[in-house]
Amino acid sequence: MIRTWIIRVLPVLAVAAVVSVAMPVLNGEGHAAHAQAQQNKQLPTHLEALGSSAEMWRAVRGGISGATGLKDPKAGTLVQSEGDNLRAVRNGPISQYGGWLLLASVVLTAVFFAIRGRITIDAGPSGRTVERFNALERFTHWLTAVSFIVLALTGLNVLYGKIVLMPILGPSLFATMTALGKYAHNYIAFAFILGVVMMLVLWIRHNLPTLNDLKWLAVGGGLFSKGVHPPAAKFNAGQKVIFWAVILGGGSISFSGLCLLFPFEIYPFAGTFAILNTFGLDLPTTLTPLQETQLALLWHGVVALILIAVIIGHIYIGSLGMEGALDAMTHGQVDVNWAHEHHSIWLDEVEGSKAGGGHAD
Repeated sequence: MIRTWIIRVLPVLAVAAVVSVAMPVLNGEGHAAHAQAQQNKQLPTHLEALGSSAEMWRAVRGGISGATGLKDPKAGTLVQSEGDNLRAVRNGPISQYGGWLLLASVVLTAVFFAIRGRITIDAGPSGRTVERFNALERFTHWLTAVSFIVLALTGLNVLYGKIVLMPILGPSLFATMTALGKYAHNYIAFAFILGVVMMLVLWIRHNLPTLNDLKWLAVGGGLFSKGVHPPAAKFNAGQKVIFWAVILGGGSISFSGLCLLFPFEIYPFAGTFAILNTFGLDLPTTLTPLQETQLALLWHGVVALILIAVIIGHIYIGSLGMEGALDAMTHGQVDVNWAHEHHSIWLDEVEGSKAGGGHAD
């Protein structure tokens, strides 16, 4: 009893420690960066000090272009004001609210574990197993999962590393680690894209919504009540939500990432804004290549933070949170009683197929 109580309380204590470290970052550093960026806009400019007209400065701030002898035509633009806006938004709301979102995901997961504990097999292990995922499916899952974790860690380092890690590691070591992380992020991204595509091909037919999903959602999948086991096919409603979050969110992150890997070559936002304007919005439809890249950077960060928060819960349920769940993606076999409690429709199909001499996946 004491051991069980300690196991449940430890995650809460760990989260409390994380909160104590994260609070100054979430409330102070991101807000300070945002305020400083806004304050910088009010500083007197060199042009004004030289007696330049207000009209000239407004034109420069507006992005007026001139002639340049450089090969890059963008060098003709002296000031690109959206850079200030980008920095203010990235170091302000995105950094601050994104940090709160990730912290909330960790805290809620720890509280759920402390209250509910590990979801065990109510009937106990039967000693008999059934194949849940074949080798190709497990490879696809781990290809996507491992690459996503690397991308998440290296991406979070770009956003928060200077605040959290650099004081600990020092500028030199942090710079080396960040540079290596950047290369890892850029190249491992293609493994993640491949994994998302393979997941879509392998599992889309199992993740289309059905009426059973409504029954599953109505009782919370039995996650909050011991002994409640709604029927589910190969993937239950919760897993379908994760699947579409990875497909849509991961696909969106992948596309915006390609925009960043190949800047000034892909321009998705002007056309997208034009479509959205047909629904009554008033978004700009004339964007420079640099503005397109800046919007891709913001979108990439926002969607990535949301997806990371979702995946934190998925990792918990698939490992520590549920007895027998990890077996499905390690050696592919799950206990029959586990399958009966969590995926009874799928188990009936598999056993019926075996009895009939057919094959089911």
